[in-house]
Amino acid sequence: MRGLRRPLGIAATAAVVLLAASACASGSPGGTPAPASLGAVTPIPPEGEVAATGTVLDTGGAAQLCLGAVAESYPPQCTGIPLEGWTWDGVDGAESSGEVTWGAYAVRGAYDGETFTSTQPPILLALYDPIRPEDPTGGRPGAGDEATLTAIQDELPDKLGDAYLASSAQDGWLWVDVVWDDGSWQEAADAEYGADTVIIRSAITETGG
Repeated sequence: MRGLRRPLGIAATAAVVLLAASACASGSPGGTPAPASLGAVTPIPPEGEVAATGTVLDTGGAAQLCLGAVAESYPPQCTGIPLEGWTWDGVDGAESSGEVTWGAYAVRGAYDGETFTSTQPPILLALYDPIRPEDPTGGRPGAGDEATLTAIQDELPDKLGDAYLASSAQDGWLWVDVVWDDGSWQEAADAEYGADTVIIRSAITETGG
C-alpha cells in the first residue's frame, strides 16, 4: 500500500530529524511506510463481473442503483450510482408513478468505480437467494466500547464520502457498509482503529465470473 506524502514545512534541523525518526518507528520493520489512513485510500475498481442488490430507480430514463437507504415516499427517493445498460423490458416487479419507475433487484454486470453497467437479466429481489457470506468476525466480540464506536461512526461519512452507505454497532464491532471495497479500506481501518474494531462490508461483490 502506498504511504502518504505530506510537506514537512519545518525549518529546524532537529525537528526534521525527530520527525524522520518517528516515521521510521511507526513503520514496519525494514523501513516500510505505515499504512495510509482510511480517508486517504481509494479502492481499485473490480476487473471482472460483480453483483449487487438494491433498488433501481429510473427517473425519466436516467436509472440509478440505490445500495443504501430508500426514503419511504411515493414514489420513493434515494441517492445511488448511475446504472447503464438497464431496460425494463421483460422485468417483473416494477412500479411506476409519473415519470418514475422503480423496483428491488439483484443485478450483475461491471463496475468502474463510478457507474454500474448491467450485463445480465436482473433477478427480482424477493426471489433472490444468495449464498450467505462467512462471518468475518469468526463469532468473536469486537474490542470497541460504545464511546469509541460512536466517535468512529461520526467521522466515517467525511472520510469515505459518497461511498459510505450506513454503519451500525454490535457486539463491540462497527459494521460499515460501503459501495465497493477491494480490501483497501478494511486494511486501512485495521491499521487506524485496530484489527478488532471495524468491519467494512462491500455492497458490490465479485462473482468470480
